[in-house]
Amino acid sequence: MDAKTKILIVDDEPLNLDFFDVMLSNLGFTVDKAEDGEVALEKVREFRPDLILLDNIMPKLSGWEVTRILKNDADYADYRTIPIIMFSAMDDAKDKVEGFELGVEDYIIKPFNFSEVLARIRAVLRQKTFSEHALAKERQLTKIESLNQSLIYFSRHLKRPVEELKDFAQKADPADSEMVHRLISMVTKETESVLAALKGLEDEIHDLETQQEQEESVEDTLQQLDTRFQQHFQDLKEEKTGGAKK
Repeated sequence: MDAKTKILIVDDEPLNLDFFDVMLSNLGFTVDKAEDGEVALEKVREFRPDLILLDNIMPKLSGWEVTRILKNDADYADYRTIPIIMFSAMDDAKDKVEGFELGVEDYIIKPFNFSEVLARIRAVLRQKTFSEHALAKERQLTKIESLNQSLIYFSRHLKRPVEELKDFAQKADPADSEMVHRLISMVTKETESVLAALKGLEDEIHDLETQQEQEESVEDTLQQLDTRFQQHFQDLKEEKTGGAKK
């Protein structure tokens, strides 16, 4: 997982695009921009953002329409879980409800305070990360259960054929070529079966280890995100304190 969180800014006001680009880039985010809804949909495919900041009132496609497409259109199913923070000048309860029903994670009224926007971004990204963490845990538990079942099956079905081979080998007469060939055939067959079972176990263990590494990566990314935000808010606090003293 890329340590830099990717944010797509969608707004038809160039000033807002440039503002967010500078501010968020300085905080360590990777930023891309779109000036209308149609371009936004193209950017989603190309950029694959971790979060979308989406203005509501725009030409060609409104923020509502973009959200509806991303959350419901089968062609954008791969991007359905990307969280969206909607910006709007409309402070009407009906508009907010509509936004949340469409699937936006947050709704911010213009004019906005940048520190508040950062706090909202932080909350949404944390929720996204925790959701991914929970899904990873669920997949890990499922894989562990599958691995346990495989081990049980392996242990139960391995013992009997090995004992049969042992008994047959003890009774076999080395001078009896037919028995020797039969023993070789049995050994070959059971060896192939055991190796296939071991390969399946190795694959399950590898998948489990990969999921663990991904989970640790998510936790590291969350920690990095927290560190950047805490530093930013500390800088803002110091600026305000310094300004007050002057």
